Amino acid sequence: MQTQISFEENRGIIAMTGNFTFESHREFKQATTSVLEHAGLSEIEIDFAQVDYMDSAALGMLLLLNERASGRKVTLVNCKGTVKSVLDIANFGKIFEIR
Repeated sequence: MQTQISFEENRGIIAMTGNFTFESHREFKQATTSVLEHAGLSEIEIDFAQVDYMDSAALGMLLLLNERASGRKVTLVNCKGTVKSVLDIANFGKIFEIR
């Protein structure tokens, strides 16, 4: 998996490409740490437009990000196909805003 970070106003955006699995944990942690260190952000957006698959380890990484966000809103966007199904089955719509 590869990540690309960008910032818009008070929002940090992490766009991911590839499969979001356990093997992605270092890349995801580096990207999220970089975004979380950026001052003045109130929202972190994870863009799944280029992600076709995620495993249970990815769900855990999202939960850890939510804890590390310290009250900042975490939004999951462009979720489709298998990724959307996994998020729905895990009831992540109760924890995150999914668009």
